[in-house]
Amino acid sequence: MNFKKHSGIYTLTTEQVLNISLEEAWEFFNAPENLQKITPPHMGFKITSEIDKKAYAGQIITYKVGILPGIKQNWVTEITQVKTNSFFIDEQRFGPYKMWHHEHWFYEQPDGKTVMKDKISYKIPFGILGHLAQQVFIKKQLTHIFNHRYLTLERIFNEQ
Repeated sequence: MNFKKHSGIYTLTTEQVLNISLEEAWEFFNAPENLQKITPPHMGFKITSEIDKKAYAGQIITYKVGILPGIKQNWVTEITQVKTNSFFIDEQRFGPYKMWHHEHWFYEQPDGKTVMKDKISYKIPFGILGHLAQQVFIKKQLTHIFNHRYLTLERIFNEQ
């Protein structure tokens, strides 16, 4: 996991090898309802929109998520791009960030396993207070979320 800052935007990158085929990885991550399975339970993450299809460009998904203990917020994302078995991108339309752009990339390895890479670019509201919140809280929270996700995916796909 790596964080960088550039032009007031933070970028988090992660990578994980999954012991499943590219098609199996795509099937799991292309289903928006699986996001709840890999999000820490204490966040109370819940999809509030109807999900009747796999991810597609233009799809709007609404959530409720705990951003602070006892404080839930609505979050609206749009799937802006999808290339089957390769990548998809979701972007925040309304929510806690000033900007949120999340790229999900999938690569098949010669041994049949799949490399999953995430690149999240985000901007925090509230100027200098937002940057302070990044150092004190947001970076830790995102680290916890993606560590939980990593361990959950290890348990689901790599402990066989």
